[in-house]
Amino acid sequence: MINFNSIFMKLKLALKSFGIVPAAFAAMAGMMISGSGAYAQQTTTMQQATIVRVDSVKAPSPEAMAKSDAKAEKKAGDWVGSLPLNDKEKETRLTAVISTHLKAVRDWNNTHPYTMVPAGIDPATGKPLSTMDRTIIANSAMPRSVHEDLMTGLRKDLTEEQVGAILDKYTIGKVAFTMSGYKAIVPDLTPQEEAAILANLQQAREQAVDFKNAKQISAIFEIYKTKSEQYLNSNGRNWHALFKAYVDAQKAKKAAAAADKPSK
Repeated sequence: MINFNSIFMKLKLALKSFGIVPAAFAAMAGMMISGSGAYAQQTTTMQQATIVRVDSVKAPSPEAMAKSDAKAEKKAGDWVGSLPLNDKEKETRLTAVISTHLKAVRDWNNTHPYTMVPAGIDPATGKPLSTMDRTIIANSAMPRSVHEDLMTGLRKDLTEEQVGAILDKYTIGKVAFTMSGYKAIVPDLTPQEEAAILANLQQAREQAVDFKNAKQISAIFEIYKTKSEQYLNSNGRNWHALFKAYVDAQKAKKAAAAADKPSK
């Protein structure tokens, strides 16, 4: 008779060594249904998936790593240099803190591709997980200490405003850009609404620094944009109608500008 408890424990330990998060384990464990034939078929499928995941992780060459390290250190130095600190010791500490974080995020991405997360469904919507969903799941499993070390290091030498300026560098100014979009779509935002939306965007910014590229950062911001839009709806607004009115107005403006152009 198959000892499912033993199998579950061995599988859980194996998946943990690959960085699979508990939710992903639960999804895979759910595949184990009673009946030795069905179980054997599912086990083979999972073994094949594991092989694909392992083979897909290729270590960069020493030359590539050295080049990438130098790029991270230069980026960190440039970001710190954009602040008027006029303190070499602080600049050195901050550059080390930021470059260490950039390298840690890069290394986690390099060793934890989305294929390490089993394909499945989003339990909130029932829709299949997208590649980006699986990427976010894999990357969000990075040790919390990586983020905490960055924020502690920044706050040791910077004011909160300066910390925000560094986080803006990570996220290519998405807080200000997105906030300006909300103000354009909802021109009569109240101070309370603006403060609530700004708080969501700042939370998105801090969370997004632990993700590697613009697409991943945008995916994190989408979570908090949805929260902001839900907040507006709960505050008596109709986000869908406001957004549609804004889009229609932009289309009308473009049409008017095109009509005003003299014909050649």
